[in-house]
Amino acid sequence: MAWQLSRSLRMKLLATAVAAVAFVLYYERGMFDSRTARVESASETADPAPGRALKFSVTAYCKGETTAAGIGVRAGMAASDPKVLPLGSIVRIEGVPAAYEGIYTVLDTGPEVQGRELDIYMWSCYDALDFGRRSAAVTVLRLGWDPKASMR
Repeated sequence: MAWQLSRSLRMKLLATAVAAVAFVLYYERGMFDSRTARVESASETADPAPGRALKFSVTAYCKGETTAAGIGVRAGMAASDPKVLPLGSIVRIEGVPAAYEGIYTVLDTGPEVQGRELDIYMWSCYDALDFGRRSAAVTVLRLGWDPKASMR
């Protein structure tokens, strides 16, 4: 076999092609994906605190005109359970499609948003439906507060 490989150009090309395909398949299987690793390493049990990465379930919404904070809806805002992330919290979302990764301000709440769920606002309802429900790493940049608790 080795003597045939050294003589035939066709056999050399075949051996090179097989080796290249095997390398690519091995590389793709073993490639480290930082997005997946970020979501996998996020805590599922820790309490929200600035700088802490937490695992959240992220969905999207497109309806409504005024938020719980009293301002109009717009891109870059999210709804959360106020017991987990109070109004005014600022978070970074990672592990979702690149168009939706980034920094969001929690300015809304919702009856369906309970526990470790975050609902990000999208202008297009088609995009919100396509987004679905995804697991993501949410890093708390600033923890908000309940404005009603500070008014006396």
